[in-house]
Amino acid sequence: MDYLTFFLAILHVYGALCEEMFWDTTVKLAENMSLECIYSSLDTLTQMEWLKINTTNRELIAIFSPTYGLSVKPPYTDRVYFLNSTMVPNDMTLSFHNVSEADVGFYSCFLHTFPHGHWEKVIQVVASDRFEIAVPSNSHIISEAGENVTLTCQLPGKWPVHQVTWEKIQPHQIDLLTSCNLSQGKSYTSKYQRQILSDCSQGMRSTFIIMPQVMASDSGLYRCSFKASTGDNETFETFVMTLTITDGKTDNRYSLFVAGGAVLSLLFVILITTGIIISYNRNPDSTNQSSDGAREDIYVNYPTFSHRPKTRI
Repeated sequence: MDYLTFFLAILHVYGALCEEMFWDTTVKLAENMSLECIYSSLDTLTQMEWLKINTTNRELIAIFSPTYGLSVKPPYTDRVYFLNSTMVPNDMTLSFHNVSEADVGFYSCFLHTFPHGHWEKVIQVVASDRFEIAVPSNSHIISEAGENVTLTCQLPGKWPVHQVTWEKIQPHQIDLLTSCNLSQGKSYTSKYQRQILSDCSQGMRSTFIIMPQVMASDSGLYRCSFKASTGDNETFETFVMTLTITDGKTDNRYSLFVAGGAVLSLLFVILITTGIIISYNRNPDSTNQSSDGAREDIYVNYPTFSHRPKTRI
């Protein structure tokens, strides 16, 4: 009986290791890098752990308790630190320096909260040559801060779609926003720091995400990807859009500035034209010319000597 229990335990561990790893964020390996972990819920944090997920185990990097403080484990003692020095409960971002290729892999930000229990965000760190973000944008959406923004992606009608994902692309990391498995009718919403609303239903012809009350930090590249069957093969296609969030007040001031500049330019042209006309009308040469253009003779009389002839000048 003990052998059977041991064998089942081995099978359970093996199945867990062989299970496909699912991660929320992909980060590019850099000499100084940060693994972002922001918990958006208002639950009370009781304990936090940062772990590196290896093939056979989870290696503890750091552990934090609001009661007992922070403890960083070797060999990470001199290599990691928290950007948030005050340790605000909802921001547990971990930063590395003197990074090497050995730091490539999966990391877990594991939080114990009350009353909803544990919360985990998984981050994958990849080598810089495997981090690809050079994707052209297919459309550009402009919106003002505070509005609700909907991004829509049309799915191909001629192919059955199996999976749809939405991501936000940044120069140093790619965040998974939501993933929908249409074959199984299951959806996954990642641990992204802002609220994302989406749909996931079989037979849908388009997919969308909604971001309520957008801010300037929501600007950037968003990618919609889907897998579809084309007979015996599968196809993978993407659609990328650029979102720009503007300040409405700034736009109004800019419009007033442009309109004011146009009015001043018009007044300047009118003043120059008026000056040219006045200068032309006051030209002294016009009073010394006859109608046929010949020079007129002018005689001056000298009153002192009546017998002095007129002098021609």
